[in-house]
Amino acid sequence: LGRSASSHGISLYRGWSFDSDTAITPKICITGSTSASLHQILPWLYYHKVIGVSHFILFVEGEAAKPAVTSVLESIRGVKIIFRTQELKEQQDRSRIWNETWLSGFFYKPCNYELFVKQSLNMEMAIVMAREAGMDWIIHLDTDELIHPAGAREYSLRRLLLDVPDNVDMVIFPNYESSVERDDIKDPFTEVSMFKKNYDHLPKDTYFGLYKEATRGNPNYFLTYGNGKSAARVQEHMRPNGAHRWHNYMKTPNEIKLEEAAILHYTYTKFSDLTSRRDRCGCKPTKEDVKRCFI
Repeated sequence: LGRSASSHGISLYRGWSFDSDTAITPKICITGSTSASLHQILPWLYYHKVIGVSHFILFVEGEAAKPAVTSVLESIRGVKIIFRTQELKEQQDRSRIWNETWLSGFFYKPCNYELFVKQSLNMEMAIVMAREAGMDWIIHLDTDELIHPAGAREYSLRRLLLDVPDNVDMVIFPNYESSVERDDIKDPFTEVSMFKKNYDHLPKDTYFGLYKEATRGNPNYFLTYGNGKSAARVQEHMRPNGAHRWHNYMKTPNEIKLEEAAILHYTYTKFSDLTSRRDRCGCKPTKEDVKRCFI
């Protein structure tokens, strides 16, 4: 899909139609906050449509909020765009998220910290919208991540979630992180093919035996997060629990962790991924500013 987009132009995607039969179950919704370009969003979106996602709730700003991008996205069935307007900000300023003590350490800080809070506020709104749209499952995903539904009877997220027992509220997808082999990547989804597996999917002797070689002096196994992402059953009293999990005000969710399915995280596959973060946050290339801007 990515290769087609870059070689034939974005007009290729216009008019594509996917079956939206109300009898198809389960109904899966992806929500995310993005400032990515159309060339990144479209392959991401259509890949997930192909594996069974029917609805997308996208909170857009920056590049993603430009009319040339949103006009295309809004023409695609099942895509809902929410702009970061003053009205949205005022509404989110009244959110109960601001009372969450577990999140308070991220309040009123720059860059990644601010993004983490913003994602939680957006996820809270997406839950309400997903319920109103009759969705069965909701997943928070970034536009540099692909769901890999390995282990299902067919390559389908819908089939994977259909086989989940009814008493399960949340499904954890361990994340894999891209291991970039070249410095001239233009289209990560088609050019990057090597990933570090999550330790949840590795034999412990392999993980610990090769840890030093795999980290190459980095203090962490992955450059970014290692706790995966999750799909949650849409139900009453739901709330976000950070960008990677969901919770419930009335009960502790019953969760399972998948042994084969994963999130493929295309982390910093292009140098512009770093410079765009720097430009968005006004960060200087110093150790002090890295600590200030990055979690």
